[in-house]
Amino acid sequence: MKKLLLFIAVMLFTLTSVQSQEFRMGAKAGLNVASLGGDSYYGGLGSLGSRTSFHIGGLVEIPLMGKFSIQPELLYSSEGLDWSFGTLGEDTKLDFVRVPVMVKFYVIEGLSAEAGPVFGVLVNAEGTYYDNNGDLVNGDAKDYYRSFDAQFGIGASYRLNMGVFFSLRYNKGLLNVNEEYRVLGTTYNSGKNQSNVFQVSAGYSF
Repeated sequence: MKKLLLFIAVMLFTLTSVQSQEFRMGAKAGLNVASLGGDSYYGGLGSLGSRTSFHIGGLVEIPLMGKFSIQPELLYSSEGLDWSFGTLGEDTKLDFVRVPVMVKFYVIEGLSAEAGPVFGVLVNAEGTYYDNNGDLVNGDAKDYYRSFDAQFGIGASYRLNMGVFFSLRYNKGLLNVNEEYRVLGTTYNSGKNQSNVFQVSAGYSF
């Protein structure tokens, strides 16, 4: 987490050193359709569905050579999944501070394809889990998930001349989000799951 915060600080310092006419600044917000992919969840019990939530934050776009540019972002992204088993059913809420670093290629004026890494720090987790007594409860679950995450994002954006833009992006999880947990004194490994999210965004840049 300290390394990510240092990266953000260096990035912001670098961006403020660039002349304003050389890059665009903006803000964006939109819809998340998130899920946890992988091989296990709650011991394989129940069924998994997507969780609909949101993301919001800011960005800068820095021109590179030719039709290429780089777009670092700082987002608050609410992810997770919907889990159900019999009469039980709860959303697992995983809230991240995300730092996407997208390389963009302009196919035509206004329309760009983008891809790049998406780093994240977990700031909040809520869901259904087994506590130390072996009871299935719902509440703060941050200790059951790892604090750092990484995804790979790919998508496309279209920007109008007035500065309004729209984008679609899919972020594929690269790391296991699960942390080992203890129930009745025994340590368990809940398997490997990755946080995946499809995003639809709208924003403004100048």
